[in-house]
Amino acid sequence: MSYNSKSFGIVIGKLRVQNGLSQKDMANRAGIARTHLIALENGKKTARLDTVWRIAEAFGIRPSELILLVEAEDEP
Repeated sequence: MSYNSKSFGIVIGKLRVQNGLSQKDMANRAGIARTHLIALENGKKTARLDTVWRIAEAFGIRPSELILLVEAEDEP
């Protein structure tokens, strides 16, 4: 299985909406630029490990949980 940046973006977008967060609020929680979050959500950028960690923490989940959600999104 290879990394799919679009699946990562779909998952973080869904989680953000489920948590009632704007892109600005989410970016602030994760300590990343809003433009970077937008690029991640659109699958235009690949997240570094530290960014994955920050995003997971911003959602109150473990990074491994976030990865599992991305893997599930990527399944046919």
